[in-house]
Amino acid sequence: MGIFDTIKEKLSNEFIDIIEWLDYTDDTICHRFERYQNEIKNNAKLIVREGQTAVFINEGQLADVFEPGTYTLNTQNLPILTTLKGWKYGFNSPFKAEVYFVNTHLFTDEKWGTKNPITLSDERFGLVEIRAFGTYAFKINDPGKFIIDIVGTDNNFTNFEINEHLKSLIATRFTDTVGKANLPIELYAANTTELSETCKEVMQPEFNSVGIALEKFYIENVSMPEDLKKEIFEYSRIDKLDLDKLTKFKTAKAIEAAAANEGGTAGAGMGMGMGFVLAQQMGGMMNPQMGQQQVQQQQGGVMPPPMPTAVQYFYALNGAQAGPVSIEQLKGLFANRTINKDTLIWKAGLSDWTKLQEVEELKSFLGGNTPPPLPPQ
Repeated sequence: MGIFDTIKEKLSNEFIDIIEWLDYTDDTICHRFERYQNEIKNNAKLIVREGQTAVFINEGQLADVFEPGTYTLNTQNLPILTTLKGWKYGFNSPFKAEVYFVNTHLFTDEKWGTKNPITLSDERFGLVEIRAFGTYAFKINDPGKFIIDIVGTDNNFTNFEINEHLKSLIATRFTDTVGKANLPIELYAANTTELSETCKEVMQPEFNSVGIALEKFYIENVSMPEDLKKEIFEYSRIDKLDLDKLTKFKTAKAIEAAAANEGGTAGAGMGMGMGFVLAQQMGGMMNPQMGQQQVQQQQGGVMPPPMPTAVQYFYALNGAQAGPVSIEQLKGLFANRTINKDTLIWKAGLSDWTKLQEVEELKSFLGGNTPPPLPPQ
């Protein structure tokens, strides 16, 4: 570059009287306004557009912050910088200061996820591993703090540069939150909305500490190994099955298989034996009193008390009454988010409809139950 080019650049930059930033990208968070030796003329025009904030930095120290609008830069509009510079009666010559434009619009659809599986302890399945991923949205709510603590001297700071830090923070706090939730393992995937809200409340203070507001936080999926899924589904089916009916069904299938076997007397004998068993079971089903008499004779005349009646629950759904259902069916409705903690519940013995979270035996659906402390010895 020749001497005349240098002079031309100096003149074109030193005497610039409009300071503004036109953002043509969708990922720039902070941009430093460049000019020759950072010099600004007295009464220069500062234009801050909607969705922007202008921050003046003097020798690494935060000075004045401007919201959207048009300003004439003088000692009246630069009170902090005027104090730092020691101007008592205004200034006439160009002064040096760094001007940063901060993008304050909402940055949406940012991705997060757990890099490694999270190990949890479940009372039924022992130690289990889950993974999670989702999206979040943030915006800069304190531009001065953000520049001092995060941007530093970077002349063009993008959301890519901050995303890795934010994703690590989210993964750490998510792990802590689900570890303390103490929910049954199958309820993590069924309660992603409430879990998202809880995680957002936990993370918000740490975002604020660097001038960032966490506006949205979503958990899109909580996954677990396939073998664990099969165990949970199997456990759920067995928990709802009538084992007595299952035994009779398998007995009938075994008799059918033995009858179809042409293996000789062994198959016939097995068929006859199984037939006697089935006949006794069918006789008991057809004549319950006879079955009870046989049991009474076998036990020396001792008659067991009647079976307790299962509690039936009614619940409110879309302004209408639904039910009755058993407590296990109610738990399934809660797990698939048909009902929630605020759903109104009624059962025999309750004087009025009551929220699910206030019914004593249903509080276990919400997780986190712990026994009271032991009495003093």
